[in-house]
Amino acid sequence: MSQVGETAYTPIEDYGVVGNLETCALVSREGAVDWLPFPHVESPSILGAILDGDDGGRFRIAPPGAFDASQAYLERTNVLETTFETDTGRATVTDFLPPAGAVDHPKRVLYRKVACADDTVDIEVEYAPRFDYARADTDLTAVDPGVRAEGDDERTVLESPVELTVQGGRATGETTLEAGETAWFPLRCTGAEDASVDPEAALADTLEFWREWVHDCEDVEDGCVFQGPWHDEVVRSSLALKLLTHARTGAIAAAPTTSLPEDVGGVRNWDYRYNWLRDAGFTIQTLTNLGHVDEAYDYFEWFMDLCHTDEPAKIRPMYGLHGDPDLTERELDHLEGYRGSRPVRIGNGAVAQTQLDIYGELLLGADEMRCYGRSLDEDWPAIREIVEYVVDVWHERDAGIWEVRSGEEQFVYSKVMCWAALDRGLAIATQDGLDAPVESWRDAREAIRADVL
Repeated sequence: MSQVGETAYTPIEDYGVVGNLETCALVSREGAVDWLPFPHVESPSILGAILDGDDGGRFRIAPPGAFDASQAYLERTNVLETTFETDTGRATVTDFLPPAGAVDHPKRVLYRKVACADDTVDIEVEYAPRFDYARADTDLTAVDPGVRAEGDDERTVLESPVELTVQGGRATGETTLEAGETAWFPLRCTGAEDASVDPEAALADTLEFWREWVHDCEDVEDGCVFQGPWHDEVVRSSLALKLLTHARTGAIAAAPTTSLPEDVGGVRNWDYRYNWLRDAGFTIQTLTNLGHVDEAYDYFEWFMDLCHTDEPAKIRPMYGLHGDPDLTERELDHLEGYRGSRPVRIGNGAVAQTQLDIYGELLLGADEMRCYGRSLDEDWPAIREIVEYVVDVWHERDAGIWEVRSGEEQFVYSKVMCWAALDRGLAIATQDGLDAPVESWRDAREAIRADVL
């Protein structure tokens, strides 16, 4: 436990994350949802206080004054609990979103449940949404029961058992809970603002979904596929990886956030809400090693579709989770950034860079799938074209895995991954009896090896 008080910005490590396989919300130990892009993880934010503590938008439920706070996920789920201890009692806020396509509940609802465990606890509610990264006018109106927010084409309805007063773009209210009492605060977003919700059923089904998903990788004769001393940490990591996976496309975001700084106060603040192709081989290996082969297949199919669509020279280092290659980078000058770290960026200019290492990671992913029985016969023309392209360009300069913006260089890592592309291409071709210029590929592979050494 740690003492939590009034601070402008919460330490990044003091956030938990929940999501519905389309978007994610960050919840602080102060009980505040400080980040929620909608409807997808790469969409504009509704709540963005993590990037501007005053004007970014937040949804906070917590005791007034000082309190001790702790956070934990309910076992083997992505359902988050934040527990407050005050001088008068103890209460817990439970946060979750029902996973898209997995449970029979509106997916575009952020559920927040407050439960008093013992004695009595005073609770404050603050709801201050700011649509479109706080660029759009957001109008709040009190409704029965709760408050409606509208801005441009967006709309949310916060259902509240507590009377909320709207003033200055914020809705606030207070209540006192006694031991055993609960209060639900469902936030229904565009597309679900008029939906009928059953919070307790949604919670039960969401818990069941995550636990069954984890069990899928453990349903083997000898129990969990990972029996090491860090079992619980591995399970937690796999849940985080699944949380960043888009339900419809199978693409996986590098992170649910934008512009959190590499160094506080610095300018290296990038938008990571996209899929980097270099993650492909490592992600597929992780998923298959943990027994989540279906997710690995979906992810493989997604990025192979991109490879079939574009010739190798046009394959981008990253894509939006729906395959969009237009990730034009923009700066949001009206936001002060996390603890003053500016600029705040959306989109990512690295999408236009040449990063030669991605071809090696793509071939690693393809070979991993082959080892799990996935036929590559139909994909071989596209894969062969990638390997042939690597033969022609491996010696060139690029931006590398570091995505430097100071000019292209000769990066050893890029050369090694070009070697990997040739090595795995050769393995696929020779072991599966597929047509390929094997001798020229071997010559190029040896040339890269000599150059690297």
